[in-house]
Amino acid sequence: MARFIALYLPQYHPIPENDEWWGKGFTEWTNVAGAKPLYPGHKQPRIPTELGFYDLRLPEVREQQAELAKEFGVEAFCYYDYWFGNNKRLLERPIEEVIKSGKPDYPFCLSWANGSWYNKKWDPKAPDKDKMLIKQEYQGEDDYKNHFYALLPAFKDARYIKVNGKLFYMVCETFDSPEIKSFISCWRRLAHENGIGDFYFVGQDTDSRHKKEILDMGFDAIVNVDVKNVHHHFPTWKKVVLLLIRKVFKIPTVVSYRKAINYMVIDDCRSEEVIPSISPNWDHTPRSKHNGFVLSNAKPQFFKKLVLRAIEMVREKPVEEQIIMIKSWNEWGEGNYMEPDQLYGRGYLEALKEAIEITKG
Repeated sequence: MARFIALYLPQYHPIPENDEWWGKGFTEWTNVAGAKPLYPGHKQPRIPTELGFYDLRLPEVREQQAELAKEFGVEAFCYYDYWFGNNKRLLERPIEEVIKSGKPDYPFCLSWANGSWYNKKWDPKAPDKDKMLIKQEYQGEDDYKNHFYALLPAFKDARYIKVNGKLFYMVCETFDSPEIKSFISCWRRLAHENGIGDFYFVGQDTDSRHKKEILDMGFDAIVNVDVKNVHHHFPTWKKVVLLLIRKVFKIPTVVSYRKAINYMVIDDCRSEEVIPSISPNWDHTPRSKHNGFVLSNAKPQFFKKLVLRAIEMVREKPVEEQIIMIKSWNEWGEGNYMEPDQLYGRGYLEALKEAIEITKG
């Protein structure tokens, strides 16, 4: 039976760094609530219903999320792990409280979001456009050890997700540094030394195009994460037209979700070392305005078809490797979430559960 693991964004509580960069009290909701429709029929802003504009410092919110996910067939949350090197870690409070409190009683794992953060201003004349806010650094074995020991309580937690007895850990920017190979080697050794076995390392890829290189780095598997695969298949003339529309008319790139799902899960996802990734929706304009990318008309019934295709891709794999990543549980600023909203209610959750029920047995 397919194992659905949903990526989980912890950017829903204030931190001093975001207060400094974006203004006091900034969270993901700041961009979400301020979003505007940018073309006729554009569905913005997206408004949450059952969970509201929540604050992840509240344990009852985390409990409600887990209850919803469990009810509709999501096995675990995969929390983003923001470790920038030199003991600098951000947005760790939600997962730290989950570990310390033992609640919710719901499985989890981690994904290293190892990328630098930039002050992305979409006005080309902005004085601080694309200024780096915090740099992702790879400082060698001592820093890898500090990172490992910071997360060791999570790895020892009975709720932590495993694959064939190995701890599931994903690395987002697989080619961000040649040091990733050394990082993997170091952590495998530390896992054995600390009595937690080994890791099931997963690297991110697009269309399996770098699969061999990633596996050769020491990863156990890849996950094909790219909601915009359909864009790569356009002829050059269409790409030029879309670019002109964005530049001249200030309208984001808009592609039919129904068309995009044909490219989201590729045939190579049948391979044991390839994990499919599915997205219920996508609209990056709350963050990026007219430079964003939108998958339009992302109705739950189309997502259900995508879920069914992903399940079909993994059903012949060994039981523990029948993993399907959901991108994401709650990335509202990307218009990429499973949580209930005003537009479709619980539609995406219900689509997931219906697809799972259809394929049982």
